[in-house]
Amino acid sequence: MPYLLKSEPEAYSYSDLERDHETTWDGVKNPQALMNLAGMKKGDKLVIYHTVTEKAVVGTAHVASVDASNPKSPIVRIAPGKRLKQPKTLAEMREAPVFRGSLLFRQFRLSVVPLTDAQYEWLVS
Repeated sequence: MPYLLKSEPEAYSYSDLERDHETTWDGVKNPQALMNLAGMKKGDKLVIYHTVTEKAVVGTAHVASVDASNPKSPIVRIAPGKRLKQPKTLAEMREAPVFRGSLLFRQFRLSVVPLTDAQYEWLVS
Protein backbone atom coordinates (compact mmCIF):
# COMPACT_ATOMS: atom_id res chain seq x y z
CA MET A 1 0.00 0.00 0.00
CA PRO A 2 1.36 3.45 -0.81
CA TYR A 3 1.49 6.24 1.77
CA LEU A 4 1.94 10.00 1.88
CA LEU A 5 4.36 11.23 4.56
CA LYS A 6 4.19 14.87 5.61
CA SER A 7 7.32 16.71 6.67
CA GLU A 8 8.16 20.31 7.44
CA PRO A 9 11.04 20.99 5.04
CA GLU A 10 12.71 23.25 7.62
CA ALA A 11 12.86 20.28 10.02
CA TYR A 12 13.61 17.45 7.55
CA SER A 13 13.36 17.93 3.80
CA TYR A 14 13.47 15.61 0.83
CA SER A 15 16.98 16.95 0.18
CA ASP A 16 17.94 15.75 3.67
CA LEU A 17 16.59 12.29 2.84
CA GLU A 18 18.58 12.24 -0.41
CA ARG A 19 21.72 13.26 1.49
CA ASP A 20 21.19 10.68 4.26
CA HIS A 21 20.23 7.83 1.85
CA GLU A 22 18.04 6.35 4.61
CA THR A 23 16.39 7.58 7.79
CA THR A 24 14.05 6.51 10.57
CA TRP A 25 10.66 8.19 10.16
CA ASP A 26 9.99 9.31 13.69
CA GLY A 27 8.39 12.14 15.63
CA VAL A 28 4.88 10.86 14.86
CA LYS A 29 2.51 11.26 17.82
CA ASN A 30 -1.00 10.87 16.41
CA PRO A 31 -2.39 7.39 17.26
CA GLN A 32 -3.90 6.88 13.79
CA ALA A 33 -0.68 7.96 12.08
CA LEU A 34 1.25 5.55 14.33
CA MET A 35 -1.13 2.74 13.30
CA ASN A 36 -0.47 3.61 9.66
CA LEU A 37 3.30 3.46 10.30
CA ALA A 38 2.98 0.13 12.11
CA GLY A 39 1.01 -1.25 9.14
CA MET A 40 3.76 -0.48 6.64
CA LYS A 41 5.72 -3.25 4.98
CA LYS A 42 9.19 -3.32 3.48
CA GLY A 43 9.01 -2.08 -0.10
CA ASP A 44 5.84 -0.02 0.31
CA LYS A 45 5.81 3.04 -1.93
CA LEU A 46 5.86 6.50 -0.37
CA VAL A 47 5.52 10.11 -1.44
CA ILE A 48 7.00 12.92 0.60
CA TYR A 49 4.84 16.00 1.07
CA HIS A 50 6.43 19.27 2.23
CA THR A 51 4.09 21.15 4.54
CA VAL A 52 3.99 24.80 5.64
CA THR A 53 5.68 26.82 2.87
CA GLU A 54 5.64 24.48 -0.14
CA LYS A 55 2.46 22.45 0.37
CA ALA A 56 3.41 19.99 -2.34
CA VAL A 57 4.47 16.39 -2.94
CA VAL A 58 8.14 16.72 -3.90
CA GLY A 59 9.50 13.18 -4.23
CA THR A 60 9.10 9.45 -3.86
CA ALA A 61 10.60 7.05 -1.35
CA HIS A 62 10.12 3.48 -0.19
CA VAL A 63 10.03 1.60 3.10
CA ALA A 64 13.45 0.05 3.71
CA SER A 65 12.50 -1.80 6.92
CA VAL A 66 9.82 -1.96 9.59
CA ASP A 67 10.00 -3.06 13.20
CA ALA A 68 6.42 -2.89 14.47
CA SER A 69 7.00 -5.03 17.56
CA ASN A 70 5.91 -1.99 19.60
CA PRO A 71 2.89 -0.59 17.71
CA LYS A 72 2.96 2.56 19.85
CA SER A 73 6.46 3.30 18.59
CA PRO A 74 7.09 1.50 15.28
CA ILE A 75 10.55 1.89 13.79
CA VAL A 76 10.18 2.56 10.08
CA ARG A 77 13.26 3.22 7.94
CA ILE A 78 12.72 4.90 4.59
CA ALA A 79 14.96 5.51 1.60
CA PRO A 80 14.59 8.08 -1.18
CA GLY A 81 13.34 7.29 -4.64
CA LYS A 82 13.17 10.13 -7.15
CA ARG A 83 12.51 13.83 -6.88
CA LEU A 84 9.44 14.82 -8.88
CA LYS A 85 10.25 16.94 -11.92
CA GLN A 86 7.08 18.90 -11.23
CA PRO A 87 5.85 18.85 -7.60
CA LYS A 88 2.12 18.22 -7.14
CA THR A 89 0.62 21.04 -5.09
CA LEU A 90 -2.07 20.85 -2.47
CA ALA A 91 -4.31 22.94 -4.73
CA GLU A 92 -3.87 20.43 -7.58
CA MET A 93 -4.65 17.53 -5.24
CA ARG A 94 -7.84 19.23 -4.01
CA GLU A 95 -9.02 19.57 -7.62
CA ALA A 96 -8.15 16.04 -8.71
CA PRO A 97 -11.15 13.67 -8.86
CA VAL A 98 -8.92 10.82 -7.62
CA PHE A 99 -8.71 12.54 -4.21
CA ARG A 100 -12.46 13.11 -3.82
CA GLY A 101 -13.40 11.82 -0.35
CA SER A 102 -9.75 11.09 0.54
CA LEU A 103 -8.64 10.76 4.14
CA LEU A 104 -5.99 13.32 3.21
CA PHE A 105 -8.68 16.01 3.22
CA ARG A 106 -10.97 14.58 5.90
CA GLN A 107 -8.16 14.44 8.48
CA PHE A 108 -5.80 17.04 7.11
CA ARG A 109 -3.49 17.12 10.16
CA LEU A 110 -2.71 13.40 9.83
CA SER A 111 1.03 13.09 9.06
CA VAL A 112 1.00 9.53 7.66
CA VAL A 113 -1.81 9.00 5.16
CA PRO A 114 -2.58 5.80 3.25
CA LEU A 115 -3.15 6.30 -0.47
CA THR A 116 -4.85 4.25 -3.12
CA ASP A 117 -2.72 2.98 -5.99
CA ALA A 118 -4.58 5.41 -8.28
CA GLN A 119 -3.74 8.36 -5.98
CA TYR A 120 -0.08 7.35 -5.85
CA GLU A 121 0.11 7.03 -9.64
CA TRP A 122 -1.56 10.43 -10.10
CA LEU A 123 0.95 12.04 -7.72
CA VAL A 124 4.03 10.60 -9.41
CA SER A 125 2.88 10.95 -13.04
